[in-house]
Amino acid sequence: MNCIFCRIANHEVPAETVYETDTVLAFRDIHPKAPTHVLVIPKVHHTHVAALGPEDNELKIALHDAISQIIRDLKLDESGCRVVANLGANGGQEVAHLHYHILGGRRLNWPPG
Repeated sequence: MNCIFCRIANHEVPAETVYETDTVLAFRDIHPKAPTHVLVIPKVHHTHVAALGPEDNELKIALHDAISQIIRDLKLDESGCRVVANLGANGGQEVAHLHYHILGGRRLNWPPG
């Protein structure tokens, strides 16, 4: 598979890691949309959030635990942030590997631009 996020998860492509466990990796986005822009991915390939089923409950917990910890570590819980998972072309998903965006460091308008 030639998925860029799988290659990052396997440490074949460098990334600025901010969090890592056996199942989850988080790294800074190379094209940030906010002063803080971190991507959180499962190390196992899943196309998008809707591809997860009941058999993936442990992974879902691990992803949300990671997101919570990163938000605290980066002090985004104090000022606020946005957590987003895009799905498909109409949802703005650019890489077909499940990932969450953590965006913060400034006031974020809605809709995002």
